[in-house]
Amino acid sequence: FPPPPQSTTSSPSAPPPSKRPRVAMSAAAARRRKQLAKKAAAAQEAPGGSNEVDPVVLRLNALLADTEGGDESTAYEALQLAQSQVRRGIKAGNYAEATELAHSVSLRLLEGHGRVSVSSQLMTELVRALNETRTECSPEWIARLAALDGAYRAALDRDAAMDPDERDRLGRLHLKFLRSAVKWSDALGDVRHGECALHELLGRQCWRMASRAAGEGGANSDEEAEEADEEDYDDDDVSAIGLRCEAVTHLALAEKPDAIVEYLKGLPGPADDEIAAGHHCAPCERDALLTRSVLVFTTVENLRDANLLLRFYMLTVEDRDAETLRKSYMDKNDGVAPSHVIFCAMLLRTCEKSVKTGPLFSWLLRSFNSELSKMHRPEIVKAYTTKIGRIYFNIQPPPSMMSTIENMMSMMGGGGMGGMGGPGG
Repeated sequence: FPPPPQSTTSSPSAPPPSKRPRVAMSAAAARRRKQLAKKAAAAQEAPGGSNEVDPVVLRLNALLADTEGGDESTAYEALQLAQSQVRRGIKAGNYAEATELAHSVSLRLLEGHGRVSVSSQLMTELVRALNETRTECSPEWIARLAALDGAYRAALDRDAAMDPDERDRLGRLHLKFLRSAVKWSDALGDVRHGECALHELLGRQCWRMASRAAGEGGANSDEEAEEADEEDYDDDDVSAIGLRCEAVTHLALAEKPDAIVEYLKGLPGPADDEIAAGHHCAPCERDALLTRSVLVFTTVENLRDANLLLRFYMLTVEDRDAETLRKSYMDKNDGVAPSHVIFCAMLLRTCEKSVKTGPLFSWLLRSFNSELSKMHRPEIVKAYTTKIGRIYFNIQPPPSMMSTIENMMSMMGGGGMGGMGGPGG
């Protein structure tokens, strides 16, 4: 039998899909749908890049997202959650995820919440994790640490009502963070003594802290500096002169002679009693920092930047005539102490010659010893000159002095001690 004929009209009981009435979603179902969408988005955007739905991560992300109503307790809860996640990640072998989470949460606490004190604790955890996981120093990590440095300082600057003592404390904590970062880059990077970019960040932070110590509150006396050392900061020298010495040392390791000159421009020139023959006071700080910088450059065999520094200094800072200073250096009866500029010039010319000029180097040190022995931390200056004699002129120090020199010079990569350091071999 043939099939029945098809009807040309639609059945009234079966309207097309586009015409069917929509079923209203209940309020509970709508809420559930929004919760699932929010949960999925939070998991997708979780700090550290994890796509796994973890209630701890979700809570952490919710705290970080609340930039308007978050207070100190909220920030500390985020800190504790982040620290637990970092430790959990390291224990599970997820090193990249753990370190990236520590970085991203630190940055969000600074940029979104302005919580400097809380973030400083997680930044310390970050460097500890980088060392513990043997994470190699890479350009990406250098950029991340530089971003943290900028965000940290910006957050400090935004809080104009902060107590000066608290500002100093947070500044010193940032010094410790940057020193630790330099040490990490020295241990797990390809650059001897640590990455130049990190040395520059540390040097500039040292100079900023020195300016505060000298004139804007903080440890502006030896007694206050010692109290700060004993309280929180191990053996670090937080006096103004100690911080400036550390600043020029790290800027020299960063290969930034131009930055050193710009900072030295802001210091006063020598007073009459500082350049009088046989003076008992310390040398002019500006001259002494120039000499220290040249010694650091020379110790790490960077005569190029040492010469650039001296040339820039003579052109833009030194206002005394070079020929007059040169004649005065050799004249023992003019009542003027030997010039730091001339000493630095003669040192560089001597180091550029052969090993046979060792006796000239020894004479130069003797003729300038009255100035070198009065500089800040003279034992560190002695370590520099001893190392220079060994490198350029094969002058071997006494065996009893070798271990002391090597221990002090090994602190070059991020050490305190007024910026002490040097090559270990």
